[in-house]
Amino acid sequence: MSSLEYYSMRKENGGYMTNKIPDDVIERVKQANDIVDVVGEFVHLKKRGKNYFGLCPFHDENTPSFSVAEDKQIYHCFGCNKGGNVLSFIMEMEGVSFYESLVFLAERGDIELPSIQQGKHAPRNEEHTKLLEAYDWLSKLYHHVLRYSKDGEEGLAYLKSRGLSEESIETFQLGYAPNKANFTATFLEKKGFHKQLLLKSGLLSEREGNDVTDPFRGRIIFPIRNHIGKVIAFGGRTISDGRPKYLNSAENPLFQKSQMLYNFDEARKHMRKTNEVVLCEGQMDAIAITEAGVPHVVATLGTALTEYQAQLLKRYVDTVIICYDGDEAGLEASYRASLLLQNSGCTIKVSQLAADMDPDSYIQTYGKSAFKAQLIDNSQSFVSFYMRYIKREYNVQSENDRVEYVKRIIQHIATLESSIEREHHLQDISKEYNLSMESLQTELLEHVNRIEQSQDKTSQTRYTSKGSAWTKKERLLPAYQNAERKLIAYMLHDPNIARKVENELEAQFNVDAHKIIVTYLYAFYEDEESPDISSFIERLPEDGLKHLVTELAMIPLVDIIDYEEIDDYIQTIYLESNDMKQLSDYEEQQKLAVQQNDYFKAAEIAQKIINIEKQLKKV
Repeated sequence: MSSLEYYSMRKENGGYMTNKIPDDVIERVKQANDIVDVVGEFVHLKKRGKNYFGLCPFHDENTPSFSVAEDKQIYHCFGCNKGGNVLSFIMEMEGVSFYESLVFLAERGDIELPSIQQGKHAPRNEEHTKLLEAYDWLSKLYHHVLRYSKDGEEGLAYLKSRGLSEESIETFQLGYAPNKANFTATFLEKKGFHKQLLLKSGLLSEREGNDVTDPFRGRIIFPIRNHIGKVIAFGGRTISDGRPKYLNSAENPLFQKSQMLYNFDEARKHMRKTNEVVLCEGQMDAIAITEAGVPHVVATLGTALTEYQAQLLKRYVDTVIICYDGDEAGLEASYRASLLLQNSGCTIKVSQLAADMDPDSYIQTYGKSAFKAQLIDNSQSFVSFYMRYIKREYNVQSENDRVEYVKRIIQHIATLESSIEREHHLQDISKEYNLSMESLQTELLEHVNRIEQSQDKTSQTRYTSKGSAWTKKERLLPAYQNAERKLIAYMLHDPNIARKVENELEAQFNVDAHKIIVTYLYAFYEDEESPDISSFIERLPEDGLKHLVTELAMIPLVDIIDYEEIDDYIQTIYLESNDMKQLSDYEEQQKLAVQQNDYFKAAEIAQKIINIEKQLKKV
């Protein structure tokens, strides 16, 4: 595609993605949403130098390769190469359209958007949008029934008997589904929702005779929200002897239990402040724990913790406090969750509940202050929990079992990195079982040595180059490609360099993606005097180009520009472009010579082609 075609494409797009939303409105929305703050609500970021780093939310990793540049208002992952600005981050993170991302950030920044016809900015999936509307209407209906309707009196009385405050009922928008077969179906049909969509999503269930009913009828309703606060499912608890006791919405494209955590959207901002999260089982426990003054609490939704959920929590916090039921099943679930969370890189603590208690009943029995002080602030380390967990397998009154038990504990203590932690736990064992510290330390040292020897064998594969991903690419790519990448990086930061390149090279770059980027960049600087990478990204027509631009924008540059270096890059690109053009011409001439049976001429041209290819390999 020629430069003229690129320019005409820009004209036809009439402002690219933003032709129906004024550019100044989009700019105000972005300015009201600092990218570090927005990304920080989804990823636990730590500052290193000028930029912030965290675990990438778009692919699994244990070492942070996800970078956010506050000065450029962009993000880029050196692992999966995704990148963009604050709008594209929300689009990628939540799987929403440009318009939905803009609406979310406008609400977050308290900016009123003008009324427009959404056109191509409409949500990607109309069915999803209708479902979200249905859940929103129903959550409001159920809440109204609970608070203000005679049909909800039984449900409200139940919640108050469980000690829930009016504030919690409002905060969590709890509701009640009347025990009437057609109540919900009639309401939704009057709102214009089609029965087939409601059946498909599980909002309604089919009965005999082609009749429909509300699967949650006669239950307390717990709205389940996604990460940006939209209701996408319901949890229902029976207040009679009905079974099952707890019921969640059927899974659908909006709602996957293995990927959701109850109260995550509200807990997230508190998790950022404390750098820890309390993990419990069930909505009632999460609400009770919140009422006890611990707002950084989330709950699984009737399933065991999954690897996805563990990695999600690791992106936000370093420490997870597991607060499951104290019975045998709760103990087993705590152990399995601990292993998953440890594999994700979290520090684990475990609340110690009596066998006949769950968090809600503990709070009801001993009070909110005691819960926070004893079970949260004084939660056990994982080693202490592990000692309690495996102790059930041994009869420590027996000498043989006691020795085996202590050996197994020491084997685990050896995996701890902190020597202070190791000694602390050894002292506990020494006191409890009347064993000398010397013998325990000798046993510990043997295990530590084995671990270190094992690590030495794999050190070559574990400790690779710590350099940035872009430097690795620079070493592997041909010189002309590195020159183009570095030159574009300078152009993104300095319009004067962009104008110099435009005058001397135009779009005569050799990599097609680079040609497109610089052509859009020339057009951008026609409209804007100052560099603004975040705004420039909005003008690019494809996600792949946006990701590439953020990658190039992250290349470290010197503060004082050396124009001789810029000239060298231009010369390298120019020579490559001319050589490639000449190579293409020779190849056409060679084909023609063969067609004319002039094999001597074809051989001469072949030699010229070989010489150029040799030259290109040196560049």
